[in-house]
Amino acid sequence: MNTLTTVVDTLATAPVVAEAAKESLNVLDLAMKGGWIMIVLVLLSFIGVYIFIERYTALRKAGAKNPLLLERLNDNIRDKDFKSAIKFCNRLNTPTSRILAKGVKDYNFDNASIRQALENYAGLEIAALEKGLQVLSTISAVAPMLGFLGTVTGMVQAFWNMSQAGDNIEVTALSGGIYEAMVTTVGGLIVGIIAIFAHNYLVSKVDKIQYAMEADIITFLEIVSESKEEEAAVVGKSESENLQA
Repeated sequence: MNTLTTVVDTLATAPVVAEAAKESLNVLDLAMKGGWIMIVLVLLSFIGVYIFIERYTALRKAGAKNPLLLERLNDNIRDKDFKSAIKFCNRLNTPTSRILAKGVKDYNFDNASIRQALENYAGLEIAALEKGLQVLSTISAVAPMLGFLGTVTGMVQAFWNMSQAGDNIEVTALSGGIYEAMVTTVGGLIVGIIAIFAHNYLVSKVDKIQYAMEADIITFLEIVSESKEEEAAVVGKSESENLQA
């Protein structure tokens, strides 16, 4: 008899267990209940992903280093073949090669002027590499704030509904409104945290390119200085031979 009772009780509670299983947390449905702020967060996340992919691709291309660049420029400059040097730099079409092409064009200026010009060109190239990073930084700061805003407005709405209910307050209705309000905070924090990591990673890539760029500029200036010294030595020797003759 006891066994039969146990079986009956099990069969009776089975629909309840099945119903509880159906009410498991669905992230997509929960996100849809976050309201208009969740739509804004989704848009921000798409913008952030686009910026990250576009900048990552551009920085990867910009960071590609050609070991023959400085060697080729050294040979061309010593041979006074500036046209070939500029053509080679333009064919590479990297931030560093574009900067050094400007330096080749300014070869006849004094070394201080060339250095200043290269630093100015480098500043423009770095600014181009950082395009979009400010937007990514803004997303990392704004997304959590939007999440908190959604939570606050959701809580205000929940307590407003509670005040209107009077003595007929239902705990399930109140808790449902509260957890729906908290969805925006979770969404905002997720978008913000990912944006912070993406921004910092891209900044580190830009810094690495900048350091390599500065090293190549210093080497290029040394090449120009040595070439001019050799040129001056040849001219001085020629003038000395003419005087002796």
